[in-house]
Order: sequence, then C-alpha cells, then structure tokens
Amino acid sequence: MTNVIVIDDDFDTMEVFSEFLMLRGIEVIGKGENGLEGVILYEEKHPDIVFSDMWMPEYDGFYLLSTLKNAYPDSKVIMVTADLTQETNRKLKELNADGVIFKPFKIEHIMGAINKVSNNDKQIVSCRL
Repeated sequence: MTNVIVIDDDFDTMEVFSEFLMLRGIEVIGKGENGLEGVILYEEKHPDIVFSDMWMPEYDGFYLLSTLKNAYPDSKVIMVTADLTQETNRKLKELNADGVIFKPFKIEHIMGAINKVSNNDKQIVSCRL
C-alpha cells in the first residue's frame, strides 16, 4: 500500500484531498500546513510520496521541494497548484518535482500521478483539466 503525506495551508482542501486518497486505498500518514511541517513530517515518517500545495505562508511548497530534493534526492514530491505560469513550471522542473497536479483536480489525475511516480517515470507528471 502506498503511503503519503499531504501539505496544504487550507484545512478543507487538505481534508478533501486526503479523503480522496483514502477512498482509493492510499494511506495518509501525515498532514501539515506549510513547507517546514512537510519537511519535518517527511523526516519522521518517510512516506512513499509527498503531496504539497505551492503557495503557503512562511514556508511554501518551493521550500519543501528544494529542501527534500537536496537532503533526500530519491524523495517523491508531487506539487498541487492552480498556478499555470511558465515561470512556476520552469522552477518546478529546475527543483526536480516528480509531478504537478493542477487545481481543480480530479481523482483520476491524482491516481495517474501516483502510478507514474511510483513506477519511477522520470518525466514530470502534469495533469490539468
């Protein structure tokens, strides 16, 4: 069974996203509200995959992604965002994000990203409506 942590500063989004995952048999072993909490949870729990929002106060998703990829190069991080700008896309590639799911998301996008990342597909997974 795949286990994950979910990081998002919006409590309702984090809960809905976690419920989606649990309904599909994905074990949510931790939840956090910013990038720093995500790094701490990763170090405590060593999940298979981290799902993180990008724009959060204080420590954002870029902080989480860069910190994890520097300290744990094999970590699997999928970013969840509504930001479709080329600059953000460039930065995510530069920081080696394993995937990007664009809001509003569908459960099929989430499951597709999990499958590709779990199978070590080295191409960035980008799911949008």
